[in-house]
Amino acid sequence: MKFRPTLVLMSLFSLLFGLAKAEALKIGDQAPVISGVTDAGTTLNLGDVYKKNNYTLVWFYPKALTGGCTKQGCSLRDAGAELTKKGVAVVGVSVDAVEKQKEFKEVNHFPFPLLADTDKKVIKAFGQNSLVVASREAYLVNREGKVVYHDEKQTDKQAEMVLAFLNSQKG
Repeated sequence: MKFRPTLVLMSLFSLLFGLAKAEALKIGDQAPVISGVTDAGTTLNLGDVYKKNNYTLVWFYPKALTGGCTKQGCSLRDAGAELTKKGVAVVGVSVDAVEKQKEFKEVNHFPFPLLADTDKKVIKAFGQNSLVVASREAYLVNREGKVVYHDEKQTDKQAEMVLAFLNSQKG
């Protein structure tokens, strides 16, 4: 086998560009208008959700039916009445399959849709860099589609943090 430096170099560049960090969304950025498949097997367009609500909380979690992810989702479920009063729609996202999302929702009685982002289009559109699972974070998007709040690594305090932000806003 003959050594081919050009082939090695091209492979190295391909690997490096494949691992290049996506640009994470920042406060004030336009949130992605992208669709995903829900736990019910239907398509949900996030752009439509943004327009229909004062706010949309898009929360990402690494793996359905695991400890931290369950705490994160249950905090949002338990704060549902308060979030609804503030006009917040909640949408969860992980790379789990539709069947796993459906089970996660049923077991925990989540009243909100969970997107099965198996092709990672949603997590990539939001600027996540994970190669395997979604990073634990949340984005609050206003009716105009702008990111107004972002947090990372929240579990059982997810809803508390979002509500604290909303309560700090004037008007």
